[in-house]
Amino acid sequence: MKLVVEVVEAQDLIPKDGEGSANAFAEIDFHNQRSRTRTVSKTLNPIWKQKFYFTLDSLESIKKQSIEVSVYNERKSFPYRNFLGRVRIPGSGVVSRGEESLQRFQLEKKWFFSHVRGEISLKIYISPDPNTPPVEIEPEEKGEKRVKKGEEEVREVKKVATTRHISKHQSSSPAAVPVKMPALSMSVPAEEYKLKEARLNLGERWPAGDKQVSTYDLVEQMNYLYVRVVKAKDLPPNPLTGSVDPYVEVKLGNYRGTTKHFEKKTTPEWNQVFAFSKDRIQSSVLEVFVRDKEMARDEYMGKVSFDLNEVPTRVPPDSPLAAQWYRLEDLRRAGDTKVRGEIMLAVWMGTQADEAFPEAWHADAAAVQGEGVFSVRSKVYVSPKLWYIRVTVIEAQDIVPVDANRAPEFTTKAQLGNQILKTRVSQSKSLSPVWNEDMVFVAAEPFEEMLVLTVEDRVSPGKDEILGRLVLPLTTIEKRLDHRPVHSRWFNLERYGGFLEPDPRRRELRFASRIHLRICLEGAYHVMDESTMYISDTRPTARQLWNLPIGVLEVGILGAASLAPMKTRDGHSTTDAYCVAKYSQKWVRTRTILDSFGPRWNEQYTWEVFDPCTVITLGVFDNCHLGGGDGGGNNNGKPATKDSRIGKVRIRLSTLETDRIYTHSYPLIVLQPSGVKKMGELQLAVRFTCISLMNMVYLYGQPLLPKMHYVQPFSVSQVDSLRYQAMSIVAARLGRAEPPLRREVVEYMLDVDSHMWSMRRSKANFFRIMSVMSGASAMLRWLDEVSMWRNPVTTVLVHVLFVILLWYPELILPTVFLYMFLIGLWNYRFRPRYPPHMDTKLSWAEAVHPDELDEEFDTFPTSKPHDVARMRYDRLRSVAGRIQTVVGDLATQGERLQGVLSWRDPRATALFVLFCLVAAVALYVTPFRMVALVVGLYVFRHPRFRSKLPSPPSNFFKRLPSRIDSLL
Repeated sequence: MKLVVEVVEAQDLIPKDGEGSANAFAEIDFHNQRSRTRTVSKTLNPIWKQKFYFTLDSLESIKKQSIEVSVYNERKSFPYRNFLGRVRIPGSGVVSRGEESLQRFQLEKKWFFSHVRGEISLKIYISPDPNTPPVEIEPEEKGEKRVKKGEEEVREVKKVATTRHISKHQSSSPAAVPVKMPALSMSVPAEEYKLKEARLNLGERWPAGDKQVSTYDLVEQMNYLYVRVVKAKDLPPNPLTGSVDPYVEVKLGNYRGTTKHFEKKTTPEWNQVFAFSKDRIQSSVLEVFVRDKEMARDEYMGKVSFDLNEVPTRVPPDSPLAAQWYRLEDLRRAGDTKVRGEIMLAVWMGTQADEAFPEAWHADAAAVQGEGVFSVRSKVYVSPKLWYIRVTVIEAQDIVPVDANRAPEFTTKAQLGNQILKTRVSQSKSLSPVWNEDMVFVAAEPFEEMLVLTVEDRVSPGKDEILGRLVLPLTTIEKRLDHRPVHSRWFNLERYGGFLEPDPRRRELRFASRIHLRICLEGAYHVMDESTMYISDTRPTARQLWNLPIGVLEVGILGAASLAPMKTRDGHSTTDAYCVAKYSQKWVRTRTILDSFGPRWNEQYTWEVFDPCTVITLGVFDNCHLGGGDGGGNNNGKPATKDSRIGKVRIRLSTLETDRIYTHSYPLIVLQPSGVKKMGELQLAVRFTCISLMNMVYLYGQPLLPKMHYVQPFSVSQVDSLRYQAMSIVAARLGRAEPPLRREVVEYMLDVDSHMWSMRRSKANFFRIMSVMSGASAMLRWLDEVSMWRNPVTTVLVHVLFVILLWYPELILPTVFLYMFLIGLWNYRFRPRYPPHMDTKLSWAEAVHPDELDEEFDTFPTSKPHDVARMRYDRLRSVAGRIQTVVGDLATQGERLQGVLSWRDPRATALFVLFCLVAAVALYVTPFRMVALVVGLYVFRHPRFRSKLPSPPSNFFKRLPSRIDSLL
């Protein structure tokens, strides 16, 4: 077996020859085997296309090795070469021959001060030795089978057996290695759920005349033919009707697009743009017809034709192409000189970077009609500006109860939209109740709702009598930008009985009551509409409190692959996919690609970054609102009213290297009642550019949220309630846009149901805790092995280190920090190369029980039958019982520790007090180092001097009393 490295080409290398170019060659190093390519002179984009073969010790050893490819500039004088960059490819990802693909790697630095740029294209795979005839494995061991090409089941079953067979015979018989070896990457379970690097031609700046445009350098360039229909004039009337109802039809091959028609208008204005993908152009002639609504389909008033070879090209930042007047012609009537009007048009070739692209009519969406046309266009949305409203109800005066013969129970209710909060019943039984309670609401600009406060008397359980009312416009409320309290105010309560009572005989002006309030709009908080674990923005509401941005996030939404069918239309399965991205207050939505399981969007968007420890969320959905009355399709014969979820991806910015382009295919994984399922892959290109390194480093020492969250924090229940209200407001406002970003999309992107109970999530979090504690438990096991003298050499070395640190305690902290520094440097070689992604094993989604999944997808409150709900309740009681036992044990140990000096057990406390006295005298007269040395030697004593019985201190502690005896 041989490792084959094919060096194909490099691109955009840094010039090193002093003339703006380079004489580049590549050097490959694998397991002390080194080869180099030929030198390609005077170019920054060398092409080699050379193969190199390296000997493998064993197929298992390559998993622990790496392939290093370095690029150099060749010089004629010392040092004879300049470093241009390098890449390191882990051997664990090498595949077998037939499964290889061209991979692009970003060149990396060798040293901190190295200046590197560009990328290199490679093919790496395992192949049989071209000089050795291939020999199959002979069935020497029982149950061994031959590994043949194309037998995927045999590959999976024989993976372990083949590896053992190779290890056994590798040294004596190299020819016994099988020819058709499965890809090493197949040894990783659930390979389809892994992140894949997308090999795409990205990172190049688009040409625009003499300029270089980088606005769309993270997507593949897509060319379009644009036709802007502006207006027409001097249109002749229809001889049959005496008037004209004009509209325009744009025809290119089999594609036809039409404008709306105007009734009885000879000078209509449309100002509409049509876009035709260059990849789908089927004709060399563009025809623009002006038709009358009352004419037959094959009749027209006039037309204009364009040869596509003569159409000009325009790429931003060029100015928009000016529209021109064209005379309408009727070629069917030779010699006809009758004036048929003129039409103003602009025709040009452009890309998706054109300003007309988002609002254009696209030929690939020609089947969509009516209101569905708006739902397929790309759009950028902005979340409404959210405020917290703090209402402090202090007291009220001169409240007149309904019944003067009973003690009043006064409460205050505040309502803002659908948010309702109440104070507790005032403990004061006088007519001037006191509360001193805070109520917090969420409001969005522009302020549309009124804040309504009512003072009520609870006359009976479930019945409150309104005694006074106050209506406040939010625009009149003071804004607070720090922790200093605002001034309180007295407000008169409306006491018009006619307004509150239906009886017209009680409509008289009563004595005015007052309420004492402190109200403010909190501008120093960040209103959270998403979980703090996936937060994308940490800025306070007030803009004057914002810091300067520290970077720019650019995301190229390239496309998707292998999407699952989401609905049926006309008897066949289909998917109409679009992608939504959310970061900070900006939401973006790509256009909908109809009837495609591999849509290509190639749309690029940019966000300002104010904090690197934030997360961008991208989701893919199936558009079920394309018009036609059935929502664009149906699921199992039922009308689809909501856009279906296909999958979601999260990327944390702090895990990205700055100024590096990440091009990956992210698996779209969803959890369904039937289990975990991969719905396809989302291809993204991501780049995080740092504007100010000092400001970004400074942020790592600052609180994640604005300081008001720590000066006057909210309770946990308040945070959950306010987040839900904020999410509802954002969903409502975005749902009013055109096209709307629907509620189901917003809820899925904001993880509205993340707080719901799930047995699967509970297991996942438990094992996360165990994984975090595994380091400490491993250290304790190691210390136990040292103290038990499992390895005498190690134990002796630990004794020596212990004595050194004991005699020189000033070395303890420097040693600890130096050790962590060295560990960090060592781990730098193994740092993650790819962003994190959804992990099915970490989420405990692969081994979840079907009933637990069914419970997770159940509604709240439950909609399941009584026996199912009872079974789940009993299961929850069983789990809670185990948790209760663990918590009780922890409480018992803590109470024993507290009771050692409480004299609850007089003999135990007396023994401990006496021991403390003796220990105080002994430690006073004995140097501390001697005491520590004796304790350390006792802990690490040889097993010969140990007993299997518990130690006396442990026995003494376990005999101490606790308060568990007092529990019922």
